Amino acid sequence: MALTLILSAVFIASIILMLYSAVALIQKKALFSSAPKDVQAAIIERKEERFRGARALGWALLIVSMLGIAFAFLFGAYNGIQNKFTLWQFFARFLLMLYIYKAFDIICFDWLLLTKSRFFQHYYPEIEGCEGLKKYGFNLKSQIAKLIAFPFVSLLAAWICKLF
Repeated sequence: MALTLILSAVFIASIILMLYSAVALIQKKALFSSAPKDVQAAIIERKEERFRGARALGWALLIVSMLGIAFAFLFGAYNGIQNKFTLWQFFARFLLMLYIYKAFDIICFDWLLLTKSRFFQHYYPEIEGCEGLKKYGFNLKSQIAKLIAFPFVSLLAAWICKLF
């Protein structure tokens, strides 16, 4: 259980790094597909970098964050295989990791970061006043779809792990 919580923390830290890389360093409009529609429309494509090498650093950190996500799940699978987890133990590990991440996403990213802080406005002043920044739950359908899909994804991952 402790390892599952640690791996969840690695997963969340990787997601935070991914968000920071996209918003603060890379600054490409295409990376904002999950933002509210009015915010997406208001964002101006940045031609200049915040500092020399910012985009290269951002892409490198984005790759590191993806590797961190992959590591969390692959190490969780490897550890479970080494400890002869049952299908249901694998399922519980993966489902817990995904639900912890989703809770963090909904509370910290969607509520605190988007609607309460001025994080995005710091990097994109043109989005000041967008209604999407005040509208908690703008992506409710997407969040519910993920919450419904996670048990099936976890079961599939658990089944794959049991093949080894």
